[in-house]
Amino acid sequence: MKINRVTECSASLIEVLEQLLPQLSSSATMPSEEYIESMLNNEKFYLFVAEHEGAIVGMLSLVVVDIPTGRKAWIEDVVVDSRARGLHIGQALVEEAKVCAKEVGAKKIYLTSNPSRKAAHALYKKCGFEEYDTTVFRIKC
Repeated sequence: MKINRVTECSASLIEVLEQLLPQLSSSATMPSEEYIESMLNNEKFYLFVAEHEGAIVGMLSLVVVDIPTGRKAWIEDVVVDSRARGLHIGQALVEEAKVCAKEVGAKKIYLTSNPSRKAAHALYKKCGFEEYDTTVFRIKC
Protein backbone atom coordinates (compact mmCIF):
# COMPACT_ATOMS: atom_id res chain seq x y z
CA MET A 1 0.00 0.00 0.00
CA LYS A 2 1.15 3.49 -0.81
CA ILE A 3 -0.24 6.87 0.31
CA ASN A 4 0.21 9.80 -2.06
CA ARG A 5 -0.68 13.46 -1.94
CA VAL A 6 -2.61 14.53 -5.02
CA THR A 7 -1.48 17.86 -6.45
CA GLU A 8 -2.97 17.83 -9.95
CA CYS A 9 -6.41 17.17 -11.35
CA SER A 10 -6.50 14.33 -13.87
CA ALA A 11 -8.98 12.03 -15.56
CA SER A 12 -7.93 9.24 -13.20
CA LEU A 13 -8.57 11.45 -10.14
CA ILE A 14 -12.04 12.26 -11.43
CA GLU A 15 -12.71 8.52 -11.89
CA VAL A 16 -11.56 7.88 -8.31
CA LEU A 17 -13.83 10.60 -6.94
CA GLU A 18 -16.75 9.26 -8.97
CA GLN A 19 -16.14 5.84 -7.43
CA LEU A 20 -15.47 6.86 -3.82
CA LEU A 21 -17.76 9.84 -3.13
CA PRO A 22 -21.01 7.82 -3.39
CA GLN A 23 -19.55 5.37 -0.85
CA LEU A 24 -18.90 8.28 1.49
CA SER A 25 -22.41 9.71 1.27
CA SER A 26 -25.44 9.01 -0.86
CA SER A 27 -26.00 12.77 -1.09
CA ALA A 28 -22.43 13.62 -2.17
CA THR A 29 -22.29 15.34 -5.53
CA MET A 30 -19.36 15.22 -7.90
CA PRO A 31 -17.42 18.49 -7.88
CA SER A 32 -16.57 20.16 -11.16
CA GLU A 33 -13.08 19.88 -12.59
CA GLU A 34 -12.59 23.60 -11.91
CA TYR A 35 -13.55 23.12 -8.26
CA ILE A 36 -11.16 20.18 -7.90
CA GLU A 37 -8.36 22.26 -9.43
CA SER A 38 -9.07 25.16 -7.06
CA MET A 39 -8.91 22.81 -4.05
CA LEU A 40 -5.64 21.29 -5.20
CA ASN A 41 -4.18 24.77 -5.75
CA ASN A 42 -5.05 25.82 -2.20
CA GLU A 43 -1.86 25.64 -0.13
CA LYS A 44 -3.85 24.70 2.98
CA PHE A 45 -5.68 21.78 1.40
CA TYR A 46 -4.22 18.30 1.17
CA LEU A 47 -5.82 15.39 -0.66
CA PHE A 48 -4.33 12.00 0.07
CA VAL A 49 -5.15 8.82 -1.81
CA ALA A 50 -4.29 5.24 -0.96
CA GLU A 51 -3.05 2.92 -3.67
CA HIS A 52 -3.29 -0.84 -3.25
CA GLU A 53 -2.28 -3.34 -5.94
CA GLY A 54 -2.16 -0.59 -8.56
CA ALA A 55 -5.60 0.88 -7.84
CA ILE A 56 -6.69 3.91 -5.82
CA VAL A 57 -8.87 2.51 -3.05
CA GLY A 58 -9.19 5.33 -0.52
CA MET A 59 -8.97 9.04 0.09
CA LEU A 60 -8.79 11.61 2.84
CA SER A 61 -8.90 15.42 2.85
CA LEU A 62 -6.93 17.52 5.32
CA VAL A 63 -7.59 21.25 5.66
CA VAL A 64 -5.35 23.56 7.67
CA VAL A 65 -6.97 26.60 9.28
CA ASP A 66 -5.23 29.59 10.86
CA ILE A 67 -7.34 31.30 13.51
CA PRO A 68 -6.47 33.53 16.49
CA THR A 69 -6.22 30.53 18.83
CA GLY A 70 -3.66 28.81 16.63
CA ARG A 71 -3.24 26.64 13.59
CA LYS A 72 -5.60 23.69 13.49
CA ALA A 73 -6.29 20.95 10.97
CA TRP A 74 -9.49 19.18 10.01
CA ILE A 75 -9.77 15.73 8.52
CA GLU A 76 -12.74 15.34 6.18
CA ASP A 77 -14.08 12.95 3.56
CA VAL A 78 -12.34 9.78 4.69
CA VAL A 79 -13.49 6.88 2.55
CA VAL A 80 -12.10 3.47 1.64
CA ASP A 81 -13.56 1.48 -1.23
CA SER A 82 -15.87 -1.22 0.11
CA ARG A 83 -13.79 -3.90 -1.66
CA ALA A 84 -10.63 -2.81 0.20
CA ARG A 85 -11.92 -2.43 3.74
CA GLY A 86 -10.13 -4.36 6.44
CA LEU A 87 -6.70 -3.77 4.87
CA HIS A 88 -5.79 -0.90 7.26
CA ILE A 89 -6.02 1.63 4.44
CA GLY A 90 -8.08 4.08 6.50
CA GLN A 91 -5.49 3.89 9.26
CA ALA A 92 -2.65 4.57 6.81
CA LEU A 93 -4.50 7.60 5.42
CA VAL A 94 -5.15 9.01 8.90
CA GLU A 95 -1.55 8.46 9.98
CA GLU A 96 -0.29 10.29 6.87
CA ALA A 97 -2.66 13.18 7.63
CA LYS A 98 -1.36 13.31 11.22
CA VAL A 99 2.24 13.56 9.98
CA CYS A 100 1.32 16.28 7.49
CA ALA A 101 -0.60 18.30 10.08
CA LYS A 102 2.33 18.17 12.46
CA GLU A 103 4.78 19.16 9.71
CA VAL A 104 2.74 22.28 8.87
CA GLY A 105 2.51 23.31 12.51
CA ALA A 106 -1.05 22.38 13.43
CA LYS A 107 -1.50 22.13 17.18
CA LYS A 108 -4.65 20.01 17.00
CA ILE A 109 -6.45 17.87 14.46
CA TYR A 110 -10.23 17.64 14.46
CA LEU A 111 -12.69 15.43 12.66
CA THR A 112 -16.36 14.65 12.89
CA SER A 113 -18.03 11.34 12.22
CA ASN A 114 -21.63 10.26 11.96
CA PRO A 115 -22.69 8.37 15.11
CA SER A 116 -23.74 5.38 13.02
CA ARG A 117 -20.21 4.83 11.66
CA LYS A 118 -18.96 2.56 14.42
CA ALA A 119 -16.05 1.14 12.39
CA ALA A 120 -14.83 4.67 11.64
CA HIS A 121 -15.02 5.55 15.34
CA ALA A 122 -12.92 2.51 16.20
CA LEU A 123 -10.38 3.53 13.55
CA TYR A 124 -10.08 7.08 14.87
CA LYS A 125 -9.64 5.85 18.44
CA LYS A 126 -6.99 3.38 17.26
CA CYS A 127 -5.19 6.35 15.64
CA GLY A 128 -5.14 8.22 18.96
CA PHE A 129 -8.18 10.47 18.60
CA GLU A 130 -10.37 11.04 21.64
CA GLU A 131 -14.03 11.90 21.66
CA TYR A 132 -14.39 15.60 22.32
CA ASP A 133 -17.42 16.74 24.26
CA THR A 134 -18.87 19.37 21.97
CA THR A 135 -21.92 20.00 19.87
CA VAL A 136 -21.60 20.63 16.18
CA PHE A 137 -23.97 23.15 14.64
CA ARG A 138 -24.48 23.73 10.95
CA ILE A 139 -26.59 25.74 8.60
CA LYS A 140 -26.89 25.41 4.85
CA CYS A 141 -25.92 28.49 2.89
